[in-house]
Amino acid sequence: MQKIDIKIEGMTCASCVGRVEKKLKSNEYISEVSVNLATEKGQVQYNESKVKSEDIISLIKDAGYEAYLVTKNSSQTSQKNKEEKLRTERNTLIFSSVLTIPLVIPMFFMLFGVNFHINAWVQLLLATPVQFYIGARFYRSAWGALKNKSGNMELLVAIGTSAAYFLSLYLVLKNLEHLHHKTVHLYFESSSVIITLILLGKYMESKAKMQTTEAIRALQKLRPETANIETKNGEIVETNINEISVGEIVVIKSGERVPLDAEIIDGETEIDESMVTGESIPVSKKVGDTVVGGSINADGIIKAKVSSIGAETVLSKIIRLVEEAQAEKAPIQRIVDRVSFYFVPIVVVIAVITFGLTFLLQSNVEVAILNAVAVLVIACPCALGLATPTSIMVGTGQAAKSGILIKNSEALELAHSINVVAFDKTGTLTEGKPVVNEIKYFDKSSEFIDSLLLSIQSNSEHPLGKALVIYLKQKGVRKIEVSGIKTLRGKGIEAIVKEEKYLIASKKALTEVDLPDDIKNFITEKENSGETVSVLIEDSENKVLCAFSFIDKLKDNSKQTIQELKNLGVKPILISGDNKGSVTKVASELEIEEFFYEVLPEEKSKVIKELKKKYKIVSMVGDGVNDAPALALSDVGFAMSTGTDVAMHSAEITLMRGNPLLIPDAISISNATYSKIKQNLFWAFFYNIVGIPLAAFGFLNPMIAGGAMALSSVSVLSNSLLLKRWKPKSGGQ
Repeated sequence: MQKIDIKIEGMTCASCVGRVEKKLKSNEYISEVSVNLATEKGQVQYNESKVKSEDIISLIKDAGYEAYLVTKNSSQTSQKNKEEKLRTERNTLIFSSVLTIPLVIPMFFMLFGVNFHINAWVQLLLATPVQFYIGARFYRSAWGALKNKSGNMELLVAIGTSAAYFLSLYLVLKNLEHLHHKTVHLYFESSSVIITLILLGKYMESKAKMQTTEAIRALQKLRPETANIETKNGEIVETNINEISVGEIVVIKSGERVPLDAEIIDGETEIDESMVTGESIPVSKKVGDTVVGGSINADGIIKAKVSSIGAETVLSKIIRLVEEAQAEKAPIQRIVDRVSFYFVPIVVVIAVITFGLTFLLQSNVEVAILNAVAVLVIACPCALGLATPTSIMVGTGQAAKSGILIKNSEALELAHSINVVAFDKTGTLTEGKPVVNEIKYFDKSSEFIDSLLLSIQSNSEHPLGKALVIYLKQKGVRKIEVSGIKTLRGKGIEAIVKEEKYLIASKKALTEVDLPDDIKNFITEKENSGETVSVLIEDSENKVLCAFSFIDKLKDNSKQTIQELKNLGVKPILISGDNKGSVTKVASELEIEEFFYEVLPEEKSKVIKELKKKYKIVSMVGDGVNDAPALALSDVGFAMSTGTDVAMHSAEITLMRGNPLLIPDAISISNATYSKIKQNLFWAFFYNIVGIPLAAFGFLNPMIAGGAMALSSVSVLSNSLLLKRWKPKSGGQ
């Protein structure tokens, strides 16, 4: 199955979304369709052997909309198109206002008791271009809806304004002989004001939509257009970013943006990676470290070898992830779309009933038409369509700015319902980097033992070996001459000094050694407190010369993270493969009441299954390959980007830095977003539930109804944009 993104132009309300989806689903080879009104995009999954992308575009055009495929390079083009469209909408609004304002002037004078009327022919002259030139868009869209046996907002506007316009034209023609000495009350101002107000609403809506995609635009602006490339003969050449290949050397000066993902081969610097991680403090980088395209070289000149280009760079992946999350449809929106699909036909029926009953009761065709027009134009299917996606767009954008990448809108919506967050211990709540806590000496001088340990472990790649080397170097220990260094599988590392054999081994290697009580007590004490113990043995006599313990420190924000989760009403649980002592100690320090220890990788998913039965909505946080099955099985998986790609692909939410506070932040932004969705839906339904009956009973004239309709969409968008006030606890943004 193939999945493509399609840009769809011309949609104005949730009914349009329903029409496009219905048209696409009519093809049996199209399996999944998701159309988003706020982003004006659709995601379509189809059988590529039976259907071509051109056929899908044709289906959308048949439904009455313009469509084209979204490509890697179309984001910037789309942005330019949006800006051009906004200028056109503004100019159209100005033209419409210039023609409409004279029609409204008499109403203004009436407020002060002055009867002032514009000649009927002048009114007709002003209203006609508004109705048929400026308002042509409504007729085109309405005709498309009728051809496809459906309705949309434009159909309501077209019927309503046409009724007011043609009623006025009928009155002009009916009173043709008396126009020069008799004042005839006309309704040209109603049709023109309704169109102008709706155009004002659409212009404000478009401006607000631009703000909802601000996060994406900010990310796209981080891409430099050129980079300085070092040629083979040592020359520095400015080159277009699209012409650079993997393996080329880029020279990045202080203050410049890193053009592409690369590995430093010369120089040291500090890099501002806030655009990726949300962390404002620059990170020190040296030879061998990777730098991310779009980050800023804060200090010093560096040379780096390009490792990723185009769509494979971290920045491109982030942009793609945020775009996909914004394009997808949240579960609650599917319900709203089903309601909206029947909305327009129901409103038309109510308008017809209003006309019939008003005419029957009052015997006045003008009043009956005006009440029916008010019903048609007060209806707000666009507000219903925008309520959910605009909140999702702002929410995912704010999350991305804080270093929280949300793969889909379903995860954003579901995160607010999380009851339990299950943590893997190492690398999530702890640093994941062992450090030496203590060395206990039992024989020979500590100086000799330290030098021996440093000399044997200097070339070790083992995490514990590296930790020991760092510790000893910080003490200022010097190496001594050793030989015959070799790794013994299952035992440790062996070396020879002055014909004496020494072995650095884990506690497991001591099964054949009879240990004195002081050594036994030290090892037991350390293991009970959750530390890992290794020993140095003089091999000829199996004598333990020293024992040294390692700890995996808690991250600075781990304790605050657990407290923030509890404040949100979420229960933290610890799942780890480590021993009982280690896990118990961490759980105790963090005040986590429920924990699991010595859990094998394949057993983690079983624990998640049991937790889901007990607590319903369960989240998992991990960073390793062994966490992937559990992350995939959980309702919402959180992966630390400091971990493996496998973990990130298995999770719904990726945390772009190792700060665990991003987890309560993600739940917090989900709570805020879902709250906005509920508020928006309330106001969208409120406008219709209150407005339509008022219009039907004649309490709203068509112009006020048109203004209320325009206001409904703008208020929903404005409410969504209030999400920009959300601030993370983790210190991002």
